[in-house]
Amino acid sequence: MAVHNHEIAKALKKLSDLLEIDGASSFRVRAYRNAAQTINEMSQELADLAEDGQDLSKLPDIGKNMADKIKNFVQTGKLPQLEEMQQKIPVDTEELLQISQLGAKGIKALYENLGITNMDQLKKAAEAGKVEALKGFGKKTQQKMLDEINKISRGETKGRFKWAIAEQIIEPYISYLKNIEGVVSVDAAGSYRRKKETVGDMDLLVVADNPTEVMNRFVSYEDVEEVIAHGETKSSVNLRLGLQVDLRVIPQTSFGAAMLYFTGSKAHNVAIRRIAQDQEYKINEYGIYHGESWKAGKTEEEMYNQIGLSYIEPELRENRGEVEAAQNNTLPALVTIQDIKGDFQSHTKESDGKFTLEEMAEGARKMGYQYFSITDHSKRVTMANGLDEKRLARHIEAVDRLNESLQNIKILKSVEVDILEDGRLDLSDDILKELDIVVVAIHYNMNLSREKQTNRVLKAMESPYFHIMAHPTGRMIGKREGYELDMEKILDAASEKGCFMEINAAPDRLDLSDIYARMAKDKGVKMALSTDAHNLDNLGYMRFGINQARRAWLEPKDVINTYSWEELKQMIPG
Repeated sequence: MAVHNHEIAKALKKLSDLLEIDGASSFRVRAYRNAAQTINEMSQELADLAEDGQDLSKLPDIGKNMADKIKNFVQTGKLPQLEEMQQKIPVDTEELLQISQLGAKGIKALYENLGITNMDQLKKAAEAGKVEALKGFGKKTQQKMLDEINKISRGETKGRFKWAIAEQIIEPYISYLKNIEGVVSVDAAGSYRRKKETVGDMDLLVVADNPTEVMNRFVSYEDVEEVIAHGETKSSVNLRLGLQVDLRVIPQTSFGAAMLYFTGSKAHNVAIRRIAQDQEYKINEYGIYHGESWKAGKTEEEMYNQIGLSYIEPELRENRGEVEAAQNNTLPALVTIQDIKGDFQSHTKESDGKFTLEEMAEGARKMGYQYFSITDHSKRVTMANGLDEKRLARHIEAVDRLNESLQNIKILKSVEVDILEDGRLDLSDDILKELDIVVVAIHYNMNLSREKQTNRVLKAMESPYFHIMAHPTGRMIGKREGYELDMEKILDAASEKGCFMEINAAPDRLDLSDIYARMAKDKGVKMALSTDAHNLDNLGYMRFGINQARRAWLEPKDVINTYSWEELKQMIPG
């Protein structure tokens, strides 16, 4: 049975949390946590690398001891150190970490002071007012925790996977099904095809000559933990990692109709059906009918065209105006990965990255970029060994020297400079003026009120060196909601001053959201797509940013990465 990266990372992360609760050294805790992060960000399966005999210890944050533990986990599916810690510290960290206000330190405080090991115990303690009495919590945090617990109990956050994790799980399954003799095509539908930030149940549609064989092989896949249903044309399973997958075998003549129906969204499909009804058509997963006469269904294009609509890209199908745009032939020509000429955020060993300036530059050159921005942290981010003015000056000199030897790519002199609590930037204007482009961000004081946080950003925007705002809301999907901001006011100011907003393509962030990025477009604010790469593998995150940009209706003209450096220089404020 194959062990996936997500499982390995999950086990190492859980072990790091339990070690922290147990009071282990910060070095040991960080070693497991960093290894988990590296593995989660990898595009290649560690199990495949181990099977090929590759030396895992050469990977970033994976030393010899860690490599041995991973190999054992790949071979046995077990991590003895984790099992030992679970016996010693019987805390359900996975359950409790669903609550965005909690990290390992918070869980440790709850366990040591109140004996809390699971969510049910936490709920009872919070309802009794015991949590707010603990240092670092307070009444407001206690209420937020209760609100999240109630959401979880209602199933509002249950069983959803970040899109990038869902991709790791489902793509090998699709490849497995495609290799079955007689299978013509296998396609994913639902929220996965619409590229939503998180994915619930997965819908797969198959065209095949041998449905019975396909269904038998589907339920026999090595990652299947439970067979929910096993029929001739539809089957459902739960995979080991918790994802439910539904498979339907459909006739080729209904492929387009089925893809349209099962891709959704529900609101989009309702809008489509209303248009069809107005034209005396009936529309379902088998096709479009006029009375008993079948009119269309082989492709999605002919389905839309039959009722007078242009083809609507899956990412737009949320009933947010796309149907009206299709009626009026005003749908956007969405940005694609081929349009991207550069990347605006990355990190090296000078702060918290894993590779040198030269190695990151070479990685960007191999991506085919015309330009690439190195944005190591500023001095306020002490945990990431942030740069002060002197170190940034040396970095600028290093970039200049590197650019003299590089061909076909320009490395941009940049920094990710923090916005301090009072709205000042963390570095002086004297050094910032030497940079090609400046990325600004918030990493501290995230709990300010909506008014104070908004004013903090607006104050920072008064600087002529406020060019791109990185991960503007600070959210971490499934972990942290982000700080409170009046985003409409921020975007109005950005429009006035010519500042750019970032779509951070890291799958844990995807920040700005599609809703806010669409708002930015409507206000004339251009977006920067950035990978926030901390290692070479992260450079591949750009496609996740493209997913988000397309869901926000962004066209190439709305994204500054699609411009040449000569064009972009004219657009940078200040």
